[in-house]
Amino acid sequence: MKIAIISHTEHYRDSSGKIKGWGPTIKEINKLAIGTNSIVHIAPFHKGIAPKSSLSYSEKNINYLPLKPSGGRGLRKLSILLNAPYNLFVIYKALKSIDFIQFRAPTGMGIYVLPFLRLFYNSKYWIKYAGNWKDEKMPFGNKLQKKWLQNFTSKNTKITVNGFWINERNNIIPFENPCLDKNDRKLGYNLLVAKKLKKTVEFCFVGALNKHKGVDKILKAINELNFKNNIKFHFVGDGFDRFEFEKIAKYINTTIIFHGFLEKDAISSIYSKSDFIILPSKSEGFPKVIGEAMNYGCIPIVSDVSCISQYIQNGVNGFLIKPITSKEIIKNIQLAIKLNGNEKEIIKKYNYELAEKFTYEYYNHRIKNEIFEIKK
Repeated sequence: MKIAIISHTEHYRDSSGKIKGWGPTIKEINKLAIGTNSIVHIAPFHKGIAPKSSLSYSEKNINYLPLKPSGGRGLRKLSILLNAPYNLFVIYKALKSIDFIQFRAPTGMGIYVLPFLRLFYNSKYWIKYAGNWKDEKMPFGNKLQKKWLQNFTSKNTKITVNGFWINERNNIIPFENPCLDKNDRKLGYNLLVAKKLKKTVEFCFVGALNKHKGVDKILKAINELNFKNNIKFHFVGDGFDRFEFEKIAKYINTTIIFHGFLEKDAISSIYSKSDFIILPSKSEGFPKVIGEAMNYGCIPIVSDVSCISQYIQNGVNGFLIKPITSKEIIKNIQLAIKLNGNEKEIIKKYNYELAEKFTYEYYNHRIKNEIFEIKK
């Protein structure tokens, strides 16, 4: 099978000139390429050096085609429409000999790519919608794309979303987002066996450093809790607000480490020594970092948004933050710290088993049977 993937995944050249893209997406495509004839990934190319979170393609049957990047703040959003003719021409040429198309939404270029696919390809494509399908305050562009998918796609077109939602069309299918391979599962199991209680309780946050992700609320909560000993917080990721957050952290009487972007192995190392992952985002689909963290024995303290509560049960295998305030974060951190060793072990074992749903093997099996409908 020949597959085309159209996405907004940022691509760069590294210092040696090699093409790299956003790590989680590239790894997912690398895994999907095994067992297929070929994949062409059509996505924006950006100037600048690839960040540490980027990966290169590992399979020889993957071809990358660059698009002009578009979007941004203010007037830069006009570039979505200005670059549309060129990008559609690249996409049209690339799809001539393709058996199946995946489009990853929501994204700015979805405004013109979705109507293009409906007009020319009817049921030959699959939309992977990675955002919060039930976000009442989603941006206008996302809302427009959701309405299109609900009302103007063919009933034969597959649309995968995070979580199960009643009263949706039959072609809107709940689907987990993959993030774990066999090596991750093995390392996670070894940690589960070896991870012992220690004096220092460690928390981690993994994601973009901004207020949408709730980093400001985490710092406010830490400050009000006023931990003095045996507590450590790791922040993995970067963003425009990082400098401001680091300034705030200097005046907080707790060990707080900002790691910036890290490669996957380094992030796994952070998970391996952390007891909890904390993620008080305003809106999410289902973040891959929750599945990763559960595999490595981190108990989730996460927002009760989108489908997260379909996997994390409050007080059973993690803690749900609702409403998303620093006061609620404080309450959940205090509850988490009170867990005894036996309670932690029960939760970790439960979550490790649950994390099987976020493996590439499970994901690719479902794609083969439910999306491509390949018969044995």
